[in-house]
Amino acid sequence: MKESINIFYQDLKNSFKDLLPIIIVVAFFQAFIIQEMPENLTSIIIGLTIVAIGLALFIRGLELGIFPIGEGLAVDFARKGSVFWLLLFAFTIGFSTTVAEPALIAIADKAAIISSGLIDSFWLRMTVALSVGFAIALGTLRILLGHPIQYYIISGYILVVLMTFFAPKEIIGLAYDSGGVTTSTVTVPLVAALGIGLSSSIKGRNPAIDGFGLIAFASLTPMIFVQIYGIIVYSLGDASSASIVAEAVETTKSVASTYSFSLVDTLMELIGVIKDVAPILVVIFFFQYVIIKKSVPHLHKIITGIVMVILGLYAFIIGLEMGLFPIGESIAFALTSMNNNGLIYLFGFMIGFSTTMAEPALLAIAIKAQEISEGMIQQNILRSVVALGVAIGIGLGSYRLVAGDQIHHYIIVGYSLVIIMTYFAPKYIIPIAYDSGGVTTSTVTVPLVAALGLGLAENIDGRNPLIDGFGLIAFASLFPMITVMGYGIHAEIKKKQLAKSQNDSFSPKAKLK
Repeated sequence: MKESINIFYQDLKNSFKDLLPIIIVVAFFQAFIIQEMPENLTSIIIGLTIVAIGLALFIRGLELGIFPIGEGLAVDFARKGSVFWLLLFAFTIGFSTTVAEPALIAIADKAAIISSGLIDSFWLRMTVALSVGFAIALGTLRILLGHPIQYYIISGYILVVLMTFFAPKEIIGLAYDSGGVTTSTVTVPLVAALGIGLSSSIKGRNPAIDGFGLIAFASLTPMIFVQIYGIIVYSLGDASSASIVAEAVETTKSVASTYSFSLVDTLMELIGVIKDVAPILVVIFFFQYVIIKKSVPHLHKIITGIVMVILGLYAFIIGLEMGLFPIGESIAFALTSMNNNGLIYLFGFMIGFSTTMAEPALLAIAIKAQEISEGMIQQNILRSVVALGVAIGIGLGSYRLVAGDQIHHYIIVGYSLVIIMTYFAPKYIIPIAYDSGGVTTSTVTVPLVAALGLGLAENIDGRNPLIDGFGLIAFASLFPMITVMGYGIHAEIKKKQLAKSQNDSFSPKAKLK
């Protein structure tokens, strides 16, 4: 018991450390730029404390429940030797977790309102969910076949870019964003555990190289599927109806400045989290008991972990609503009315870095990356490099929106750079770099980034929220791939330089000197 308390205390300390960048950014902009104290300061402090507790519970729950059961299932499927059931499990996990993803529901509803109903919220969600199910199944098949991930990912990016020239402009930003909102806080650790467990149990596979990459597939295929959906919808529907914002703009303008406690709303939040996690648990236990026909080892420990994940995620969301979202959104909208573009870019950069450092999904992947690479990849360095990528992405995406440039010009250049860097990056970093694009846009980042994008598009003359408002999430997903591969290339160069200097110091000539 004492050991468990000490572990949780350490997790809680790390959670507060992860939240520190957000607190610094918010405090700086509130005190020096907006120059007024928030009315609900007590609520904000309580909210951030709850976020830290939720994050600590979530991480401990992952270690106890989600990681072991995901890896255990992968090993059992590998032993069973049934490719069909393994691929069906992968598809079902991808589909069931995405269709109920809150970030996707929010983006789909917003798109339906802004397009005046031309884009159907339900069918957009189904399109994305099918694409993620297909992606996880395809990524699993890649691990089984032992193919290098870059062949699949580069082919996918080329297809995304080619389709951009045929897709209607109203769907492009939304399609790019859809790749960033599919990977939820619970899905990421489970999918990562599946890939690592599978690659660990197949002879000739390297968990560090083959185990990662499933999340990259889940971020890539929605961009293709949604563009196809857009081509169909806009060729059959009346594109002129997708003109300007109506209700969505009013929704984005009405920024909550205070959080009012309601027992009913709080209970509904808990039910909502349970509903989000329930499809995953149904799929896991169905395949465990019905297909594999084997009881779960250490079931009480797994259940404790799952309960901790649910409670942690619940506390995390409540804390965000109390502390971060109201003040973050109010700062974003205050900046759009100050007529100072430099401040907008600075806020985008700093909020991108700070929120990414607190992303639970990224933390989960970073922990696994450090474990699998045997310390070659340090989790804190990886998270900082990913956060830098998101910061650059949101800063540049904000500039693109203010300047009114076409989004695909930036995205095409970005993907081209990713493709080029893939050939120079060390093998062990490539799958993690691809995955990093999908784990950055989750519980914390998506609502703030979406609010900033739509707020800018509404407040700047000549911008259409449907065409210009979406796309920031795509920037936040793209640039971490570039920074992580850059980090890998830099680390490899330093490693070679160190090896060369050591060889030189032991050479006969060096000894004679």
